[in-house]
Amino acid sequence: MKKLFWVGIGIGVGVLAARKLSEARELASADGLNRTVGRISDSLHEVAEAFRTGMNERETELRQALGLDETTGASHH
Repeated sequence: MKKLFWVGIGIGVGVLAARKLSEARELASADGLNRTVGRISDSLHEVAEAFRTGMNERETELRQALGLDETTGASHH
């Protein structure tokens, strides 16, 4: 019974290792690298866009809190 258990464990580990190797080979191919770089690029673009949006919202909040919106700033000149 113990032997059968360990054989089952060994087969499971072997299958997982084979899948991981297959995934690694796919990622190492030119198409796989292009997909990975594309995903990373898209993610970085989304993060940068979210940062810019947050920064602009915060700037607007601060300008309103300090009474420095663009229309009042232009009237003082």
